[in-house]
Amino acid sequence: MKNKLKYYIKEILSFIVMLFIISNVVSYYKSSNINKSKFDIENISLTNKPILVYFWATWCPICKVESPNIQTLSKDYQVVTIAVNSGDDKKIKRYLNENNFDFKVINDKNSSYANKFNIEVFPTTLIYDKDKSLIFSEVGYTSTFGLKLRLWWAGL
Repeated sequence: MKNKLKYYIKEILSFIVMLFIISNVVSYYKSSNINKSKFDIENISLTNKPILVYFWATWCPICKVESPNIQTLSKDYQVVTIAVNSGDDKKIKRYLNENNFDFKVINDKNSSYANKFNIEVFPTTLIYDKDKSLIFSEVGYTSTFGLKLRLWWAGL
């Protein structure tokens, strides 16, 4: 019995490690086309701190899982979220209310911002340093801890 338990634990850990490696390789590949120029969106006032830019959609299932992480971070960090092809402002507001989110949202009805940044997959999270240079890009789900660590690094 004890040997079987060790075997299953070893198999589960091996699976988790492989899943982690594969997801990071896929994320790296998917983020290779992202526009790496300095962050520049008109009419957004930002302080001289790292910026997290979160491209998401109301129809995206992974976004529903990651958005609570963004909500948590929006309390302590500079966060800009961009809802892509998610309907009109009322639909986005309703989505935010239903999920108890109060982070700021830019409605990207025509995918103009997504196209400007070459975003192809949702969610995509970009982290810029205080000089608005891209430091990290992540495609797919990212944990709150992982994002906090990246924001900390971007602030150094």
